[in-house]
Amino acid sequence: MPQTNKRARARSTPARVLPDPAAAGTPQSLGYRMPAEWEPHAATWLCFPHEASDWPGKFELVPWVFAEIAKKLSEGERVRLIVRDAAMRKQARSQFQRSGVDLDAVDFIVCPTDRSWTRDFVPSFVVRERARLPKRARPLGERGADGIAAVKWRFNGWARYPNHKRDEAAGSQVEGWLGVPGFMPSAQMPRKKKPARLVLEGGAIDVDGEGTLLATEECLLDGKTARNPELGRALTEQILRDYLGAEKVIWLGRGIVGDDTGGHIDDFARFVAPGRVALSQEKNARDPNYRILAEARERLEGARDAKGRGLDVIPLPMPEPVVFDRLRLPASYANFYVGTSSVIVPTFDDAADRHALGILAELFPDREVVGIHARDFVLGLGTLHCATQQEPLGKP
Repeated sequence: MPQTNKRARARSTPARVLPDPAAAGTPQSLGYRMPAEWEPHAATWLCFPHEASDWPGKFELVPWVFAEIAKKLSEGERVRLIVRDAAMRKQARSQFQRSGVDLDAVDFIVCPTDRSWTRDFVPSFVVRERARLPKRARPLGERGADGIAAVKWRFNGWARYPNHKRDEAAGSQVEGWLGVPGFMPSAQMPRKKKPARLVLEGGAIDVDGEGTLLATEECLLDGKTARNPELGRALTEQILRDYLGAEKVIWLGRGIVGDDTGGHIDDFARFVAPGRVALSQEKNARDPNYRILAEARERLEGARDAKGRGLDVIPLPMPEPVVFDRLRLPASYANFYVGTSSVIVPTFDDAADRHALGILAELFPDREVVGIHARDFVLGLGTLHCATQQEPLGKP
């Protein structure tokens, strides 16, 4: 057969989703689903910062932000903190203690990493339905957490940064540290001899816990750094259904300006309850985010969730543009994190800070809503949600 025909045949061969080799079946077939962030947590995963180039000229302030995050979250759940080495564990313990963190509520895990964005390299956790909740969250290593499993996507540095292999390796160890089942989604890609593990980050998705998932086309389907473009829309949706229990994917278009991840959803659109989405709103028609967010609102208002409901779209203000060294940063109140007892919200010394905190306080009346100063932190091109990953509470 002529070589040109061989290439044509290869291009026409679709990707195929493969069964997970590490488990008999996919998470959904085994009764797992990805819970909403507001459902009870066993712990939040953090990684103590050490890559100074992420925060040029501001790095010395960043560990204290992590201490503030840990202090607030540890009031309602455990904190599992990854530290690069023994010296960093000592530093973190000292800074946490000086900041008033309850060290009895913190697990220190020594493991080398490249960066500190646990949202993207720690697994996505899924749960089985549970009859009752444990009386307390267990420290790491006490025994395996029943009823949860870890879905470990491949982390490739957002298809942008070459120094990501230690983060990928650290994330792959989480299921072993916890003693829980693990899944590694893979697919047979066109023109590849071996199955390829699939790339996804936690910041690229947001779920309502009832089968609906938000994502952007830019990040997962057709952007310059789209993660698994060979899959296409249908197979991407199948993967999200099989591994996270997402019966319905609501696709938005592009991510906000300044986001170096190529379209992460958690910078601008977040579920706050089943059938309710908080969406960033830009009122300045000359701002490049204006059209992006207006289109997102139009899509959300025309969408139905997995239960057939229309969505209540709640506008969140955008702060004034935050610029450092002529670089627009992805400053957004939508990068909040819902802990078990509190909601932590990035603030930017902006007139809209109070308004955003007030809106979120109304949306989460059962939790304390706390602002954490992030004007320097966002220089790392992410804030609070990017630096956290929830571990849900499993079955006793």
